Amino acid sequence: MGFWSYRGAADADVIAHVNINRPLFYILQMFFEWLMLGVVLLGVRRHRSPLSTVLGERWRSMSEVGRDIGIAAAFWLVSAIILSATIGHPKDAAENGVVQALLPNGPLESALWIALSVTAGICEEAIFRGYLQRQLIAYSKSPVVGIAASAIVFGAGHAYKGGRGAVSIMLFGAMFGILAYWRRSVRPGMIAHAFSDAFAGVLARLLGIRVG
Repeated sequence: MGFWSYRGAADADVIAHVNINRPLFYILQMFFEWLMLGVVLLGVRRHRSPLSTVLGERWRSMSEVGRDIGIAAAFWLVSAIILSATIGHPKDAAENGVVQALLPNGPLESALWIALSVTAGICEEAIFRGYLQRQLIAYSKSPVVGIAASAIVFGAGHAYKGGRGAVSIMLFGAMFGILAYWRRSVRPGMIAHAFSDAFAGVLARLLGIRVG
């Protein structure tokens, strides 16, 4: 996690001021996130715990799928309102140089952006809420401490977005943590996280924010 945070902060200036190869960057990010999840799952398996403790229980019916999608949609709407009221308009956040440089441009980049968003939804929710938050709650014996500490680490992992962006991500992480703790599952959070990230690129384009 520390390496993840350092890497993002150290690369921020390069990303913001150099015309990066976005498709390659997206692919490398996906690889790194799946690698991180693999490390977590390997540890879970070595301790002979079921992978469902991190990934959530499998859906047993279409009604369960629909329920989680509905919860994810409601959560996304409420969290967007809270973030807009406390942090500011999404367009303001997207004006950050790093965020601007990372937004997709064209069909290929948009497709890879969606793939990266789905990857982030699955991997980051499993890592930060399915694993880290559960561990911190177990160690501290306090859900509040576990959720808050996991959210801080989650925000630090996005330090490349600058102070305001990291605080926004930290608050977002805390809300995802509350959702996972309430539902005792990361699946609604995975859906909401993936949709939120994918929608962010589309929203930036609709708002007329320059990309590329």
